[in-house]
Amino acid sequence: MNFSFSEDQVLLKNSVRAALDEQCKPAHVRAMMDDATGYREALWGEMAKLGWLGLPFAEEQGGAGLGLVELCLVLEEMGRAAYPGPYFASVVLGGLGLQLGGSAAQKEKWLPAIASGQARASAALLEDALDWDPASTTATATKAGDGWRLSGVKRFVPWAHVADVVLVPARAPEGVSLFLVDPRAAGVTVTPMVGIDLANRWSEMRLGDVAVPADALVGSPGGAGSVLDALLRRAAVGASAEMLGAARRCLEMSVGYVKVREQFGQLIGSFQAIRHRCAEMLLEVENSHSAVYYAAWALTAGAEDAAMAASVCKSYVSESARKVCGDAIQVHGGIGFTWEYDLHLYFKRAKALEPLYGDAAHHRELIVRGQVSHSNK
Repeated sequence: MNFSFSEDQVLLKNSVRAALDEQCKPAHVRAMMDDATGYREALWGEMAKLGWLGLPFAEEQGGAGLGLVELCLVLEEMGRAAYPGPYFASVVLGGLGLQLGGSAAQKEKWLPAIASGQARASAALLEDALDWDPASTTATATKAGDGWRLSGVKRFVPWAHVADVVLVPARAPEGVSLFLVDPRAAGVTVTPMVGIDLANRWSEMRLGDVAVPADALVGSPGGAGSVLDALLRRAAVGASAEMLGAARRCLEMSVGYVKVREQFGQLIGSFQAIRHRCAEMLLEVENSHSAVYYAAWALTAGAEDAAMAASVCKSYVSESARKVCGDAIQVHGGIGFTWEYDLHLYFKRAKALEPLYGDAAHHRELIVRGQVSHSNK
């Protein structure tokens, strides 16, 4: 069994890093915090040209036909750069959601547009209860002629203010269903929500008896549960890849810092306590790396333990990335706490992603349920 990346995967990783090192420096990330839109169209267009926006989509849909491993390579580099923009929302949540459950016509309409950078997508997966279980959905969908009417409130919808379409779960008489909603449609109100990571954007999305046509239904009425479960697993692994990138950046910054910072006439990297902490940070990063890329492979390959691997990945990396980024601040001492120092950009990216798509406790519960279910068979 070969655990190494292929030459093409290494080339992809290196090209993404080179592009982001050039075009997504910390100064750019900080500038986007104060920008009304939150990202630059020029960089978005460059991503489309490089094929990043269609990476996991089939070639006939304008994509590259690659898997989750390659997608996680891109996401890890985006976490390392604290990239500000709707890549995760559009490609992972919207794009993979359509790929998993959309009709041929829906895929033909939206996936090439997402891959070319002409359209942006998102998904409204969370409500007031802050429960990631699709069964907890309370937004309602009622039949109205040939179409549907949706009502409810969605929280923390990523990049909804720039999205052209949002995947919205709602409870129909048949059960939880999935709909494509235009965030600019009559009855939809999108209100910004401020999170700890100012380089990311979230919104509250209120649906006030919003009319959607019949072809806005993704899949069959009441059949969204399996699609949402599969999407949340992929989102959890993708978020873990971003957290891994942020943690790796914090580790790199820490190692670089202890090689130049002197105290009591010595480099602090020569102190045993600092050496031990950096070694522990490296161990956490490498473990997270293994968890992310095994889960990404397992989901792509349809492995028997794919669901468990995704939950192990998110539960471990959520806590590991927080620890590594927090330890990096301790290694840096007073300067690590300052706004002017870039360390907080990566700490906040990891911390903001920690509860999204299920925190450690949520995924450990899923693991236990899976084991109990398996033992009862």
